[in-house]
Amino acid sequence: MKDFVDGTAFNNEQGNRARKLFAAVVLAALDDAIADDKKYGNGPEQIARWARSRDGREVLSCAGIDPNERVVEGLMDFVSKGIRTSVALSREESERRHAAEQAEAA
Repeated sequence: MKDFVDGTAFNNEQGNRARKLFAAVVLAALDDAIADDKKYGNGPEQIARWARSRDGREVLSCAGIDPNERVVEGLMDFVSKGIRTSVALSREESERRHAAEQAEAA
């Protein structure tokens, strides 16, 4: 019997890859807004303008994020904190691992 790739699995994997790619674009937009905030003081406004734009809404949707006003406010809040995405993600992962280790020890 001939080996073949299940089309559904292939399409699902392609969809996951596309979502990750668009998520990376969202992270880059956040980092750009944080840089703008440090330089010009307008980062939250910049990310809000982008997220509300047609392109921003499309990128957020393709990343699997509902581009509603609550999300825009969350993005603005994130930018106003001034923590770059790579630092925030590594800290979050570190805290998650630490909590898991403590739960196992208990």
